Amino acid sequence: MHFHTVTQREMVQGSVTPSGSSPSSRGQWSNKVEFLLAVAGEIIGLGNVWRFPYLCYKNGGGVFFIPYILFFFTCGVPLFLLETSLGQYTQQGTITCWRKICPLFEGLGYGTLMVVWYSSIYYVVILAWAFFYLFSSFSSELPWASCRNIWNTETCVEFDGGVNISNTALPENATSAVREFWERRVLKLTGSAAELGSVRWELALCLLLSWVVCYFCVWKGVKSTGKVVYFTATFPYVMMLVLLVRGLTLPGALDGIKFYLYPDASRLTDPQVWMDAGTQIFYSFLSSSLSNVCVFKRR
Repeated sequence: MHFHTVTQREMVQGSVTPSGSSPSSRGQWSNKVEFLLAVAGEIIGLGNVWRFPYLCYKNGGGVFFIPYILFFFTCGVPLFLLETSLGQYTQQGTITCWRKICPLFEGLGYGTLMVVWYSSIYYVVILAWAFFYLFSSFSSELPWASCRNIWNTETCVEFDGGVNISNTALPENATSAVREFWERRVLKLTGSAAELGSVRWELALCLLLSWVVCYFCVWKGVKSTGKVVYFTATFPYVMMLVLLVRGLTLPGALDGIKFYLYPDASRLTDPQVWMDAGTQIFYSFLSSSLSNVCVFKRR
């Protein structure tokens, strides 16, 4: 029987895996840029666009940054370093990386995999809605910009920048065209959960398209994912910059920012504020990074 030893540097550089096997059987990032873009793409998501602003507005505006930053440095960053270190050192998947470290903790891998699975289903549905809105926007007039559609009701009201809502007589139970498009055209909400309604073929096709796109993004492992991240990791930053510039040029933008970020120090005594901040940190890092970084090793 032949025994040999390897140094930790050889493991990290990729000459051998912790089990002594060659790393050539596993996919590798083509370069460090792809790895960094993949991590950056996992950090930025829909939660940053709508969950964080909602929680910030609901929990005291600017004071929400105090518990958020505290949890960021005490929980978020250590968890992120732990996840990337596990993937880089063990060069194993979400489940087998814990098996290599401590078989007793293998259940953490299965638990993480289930969280990622349910999160993926949740986000793919949102992608289907995004595709539906994208296809609906290819029209001379946006369908959610007016009340002149077959799904609109008599209580639908068109709001624009020149209308002073406080001086306008609105009908009882008035709804906006945007809300009616979402509830009556996209979702077609029923009266209760017991009324399932019929299958929406437009949404079903958009959902199928979302799954197909996701499949082709990962079907060759890091060979395909590494190329996709050049777009998926940079495009959200570009879009958010465009939306920021556009939003700042709208009337009343500064008033909206003040209303959104005006600090309410009394909310810091509410435990719910700290719970929301911690949940945001855990959801942003734990549910995404481990699934992506541990499955594919970095060169």
